Amino acid sequence: MTGKTKKQKPQWQKNLVSLWIGNFATGSGFSMSMPFLPLFISTMGHYPKWELTLYAGLAYAVTFLSQAIVSPMWGRLADRTGRKPMLLRASLGMTVTATLTGFSTTVWMLIALRLIQGMFSGYINNAYALIASEVPSDESGKTMGQLTTGAVGGQLIGPIFGGVIAGVWGYRVPFFIFGFLMFVATVVTYFGVKENFQPVETNTKEHQSAFAGIQNVAIVWAMIISSMLIQAATNSINPILSLFVRELMHNQGNIAFVSGVIAALPGIATLLTASRLGALGDHIGPEKVLVSGLVLSAAVFFPMFFTTSVVVLGILRFFVGIADAALLPITQTVTMLNTPADAISRIFSYNQSAQAVGSVIGPMLASAVAGILDYRYVFLMTTMLVLINLGVVGIAYRSEKNKV
Repeated sequence: MTGKTKKQKPQWQKNLVSLWIGNFATGSGFSMSMPFLPLFISTMGHYPKWELTLYAGLAYAVTFLSQAIVSPMWGRLADRTGRKPMLLRASLGMTVTATLTGFSTTVWMLIALRLIQGMFSGYINNAYALIASEVPSDESGKTMGQLTTGAVGGQLIGPIFGGVIAGVWGYRVPFFIFGFLMFVATVVTYFGVKENFQPVETNTKEHQSAFAGIQNVAIVWAMIISSMLIQAATNSINPILSLFVRELMHNQGNIAFVSGVIAALPGIATLLTASRLGALGDHIGPEKVLVSGLVLSAAVFFPMFFTTSVVVLGILRFFVGIADAALLPITQTVTMLNTPADAISRIFSYNQSAQAVGSVIGPMLASAVAGILDYRYVFLMTTMLVLINLGVVGIAYRSEKNKV
């Protein structure tokens, strides 16, 4: 009976397991290296505060800039070849570029490799797109939440281990481990993911607008813009997090380890709540969960401006993780529910481009604000981004209700 039950397990559930592992490898590898990027850059020269924050913001953002440019091209290709080849392209590309980044000797070499990495990245978004094309609609919120726990679980483990590794062996080693983890993701994806893909017909659907079959266009656009603003708000602190922690600790103690813990706390909260909030969205509607998440996000970012200790910063970042669990997975679910299957890859590629643009805007604005004013003013900027996002979502849902 047990063997028979296993044979009847749907393929999308088997794919979910493999893609969860791939998301975990991607999240842990990325987060293992990124929190310490400013500290890595500081070992390459003697830079004043404004120059260091500028280089840190540029090195962080340039990956997402190139990702934003190439994502629509990869999305169109995915409609012809399937999502699995795109997953393999992303994991192999990051295997090479992450490893080479560890060998960087100058800040401009590091920035160039980060630029190239962005051209081949996008594993997590393609994992979302593949599962979104297969999962039954009544399980979409819960499943997207489960898939999210893979990435955030990695984001939880990565900074802590990265902090220990960087503190003992230096800032290069986490990049080498990142490359190895992406190689693992490549192997798991190649052997573990099976896709029953039907290519888009060249003469019809491929040349039609991806938005042509969408009824609630305003809501889909709102989710794309929301994804951009969520990423801008969430990632704004990343390039300066370790520098802010160093300032709060008065340059005393194991800064790399503490920075890793502070970076990991949102991941802990998201891991604990993402699946539950996704299931809650299936039950009460994703709009309510999304709006609640934005309100909580604004309520948490604002008091960070007044933070004077790493303990308080850590507590507030834990609540940021709860808000995050109600944001990106829900926007992905809403997008999926409102998009025809033959346009999923293209719409998700636009969503990925929007997230990438947000990951450029947030860190660069934060670097400018921190360089001109102070690190803590970044949190005021982030609060404003969240409030704008809340307005965009509210206007979109109101406009769609007025049509009825």
